Amino acid sequence: MRDKVVYLIIGIVASVLFWIFRVELYEALYTVNGFSDQMYNTGAYGSVAAITIGTAWGIAAIYYYLINSVKFDRWYHWLAMLGVTCVITPIICYISVSQSLEGFDYSTAEFTFEIYNILFTALTFVIASFSMRWWSSNCRHTPIPQ
Repeated sequence: MRDKVVYLIIGIVASVLFWIFRVELYEALYTVNGFSDQMYNTGAYGSVAAITIGTAWGIAAIYYYLINSVKFDRWYHWLAMLGVTCVITPIICYISVSQSLEGFDYSTAEFTFEIYNILFTALTFVIASFSMRWWSSNCRHTPIPQ
């Protein structure tokens, strides 16, 4: 039981650290003059990080606790949920960033930024999965058996 709580705490701490260092992490991967300044000035990095964290943890929770089926407990089912997360999150973030930067023409930069955001989305989903899978009754062995 104690190990399960430790994994959950590690996942939460990792997500909080991602939130705290969101600007530095995003700009380490992708920086464009003007675009990055506007992202910072409008607070779009915060909304993108919140959407990324919320979607990844939310879809992982749906997989492990709502779906939680013996018929849906294989690694490729988990991979499908990762894929869904990596498709939905950038779309929502792109819409959010487009609204934040309304009046500016950064469509190419926004699209490229969301391609890089897929990396953070996937990493956050994996962290969320390994943090909460232990309490699932049917899917706790997914994606890697214990």
